[in-house]
Amino acid sequence: MPDLILNEEEQMLKNTVREFADRELIPRAREVDETAEFSWENWRGMANLGLMGIGIDPKYGGSGLDGYRKVAIAAEEIARGDAAASVSMLAHLSLGTTTIYRFGNEEQKQRLVPPLATGDKVAAWALTEPGSGSDAAAMRTTATERDGTFFLNGSKTFITNASVAESIVVFANQDRSLGYKGIGAFVVGRDSPGLKINPLHGKMGMRGSTTDEVVFEDTPVRQDNILGELGRGFNQAMDILDSSRIIIAAQCVGIGQSALEVAIRYAQQRETFGKPIAQHQAIQFMLAEMASQVYAARVATMNAATLKDQGQSFVTEASMAKLLASEMCVEVANKAIQIHGGIGYFQEAGVERIFRDARVTTIYEGTSEIQKLVVARQLLRQYAI
Repeated sequence: MPDLILNEEEQMLKNTVREFADRELIPRAREVDETAEFSWENWRGMANLGLMGIGIDPKYGGSGLDGYRKVAIAAEEIARGDAAASVSMLAHLSLGTTTIYRFGNEEQKQRLVPPLATGDKVAAWALTEPGSGSDAAAMRTTATERDGTFFLNGSKTFITNASVAESIVVFANQDRSLGYKGIGAFVVGRDSPGLKINPLHGKMGMRGSTTDEVVFEDTPVRQDNILGELGRGFNQAMDILDSSRIIIAAQCVGIGQSALEVAIRYAQQRETFGKPIAQHQAIQFMLAEMASQVYAARVATMNAATLKDQGQSFVTEASMAKLLASEMCVEVANKAIQIHGGIGYFQEAGVERIFRDARVTTIYEGTSEIQKLVVARQLLRQYAI
């Protein structure tokens, strides 16, 4: 039974991506996790489906599919197959590529977007620093102008895709005395002088996606690689994050759905006291709770995506969806391990990988605490006395 009413095009997209995930991603997920290496095979498969260009105009290499509902549908199904693959795709599409597409001028879009929208090249998005995660306005990376060229100095951390990216969207402060109003957005190519990328190892989960430290030492950026108006970079970043939270919520729904499906299959196979554990009321209650949580998060996510597509206010709903979905997928993955019992604690069952992948979702792209602040502030404005 479908969870939502999808139009014909959306249902076709969902079916196509689900079949790809079942055929390509799920069989490789354990190996990708164990090797902790970026899978170009997964990347090319997603690119061949046109997933790297959803929401991008075909004249810039886009797939012709538009709307955040479609990105959310694709994100959920990819994450259901392999959460790490979805991280790579989403950092590329809803962060890096979308920032260039939305805030770049015509020349920049024609030059930079097509190879990204087709997946021939990879994009990264560098905002977080060692001393500024949730407090993005406190960034210390600087952009100093000399003879018409900006030179970047500083470092970014926890940057997805950086070590495989051709284009990195970097946020840096050109005038720290102006606070967030001094921040600009720059596009840095992978071969730029003074650019160093140091892979970070030892992640709990999402091991098949690259996470890197990016260091700038007098890294030059030409005027034609500045995105939009200088001083508007912080606003651009927050605008992108507001929208991207919808897609992260969809990713979380996919992770939760994966945990639910694995738990259902195991409960039907594992027997205790002479019958499958799925026939025990305690297990049935857990499965019902898990399914209800996944469903509620999916509805919240698609509602936020619909509001975004219709041009209506969506920021509160996006934060609600991200909060609900990220907390949900951690809890559902935890319950899936409980249903598996002792075997769930070992790699062989696969459910512990899902749990490890789920755990970061309450942290990145706005912690659960930040989402609560966003929602609360919107409520207080709405009911101000």
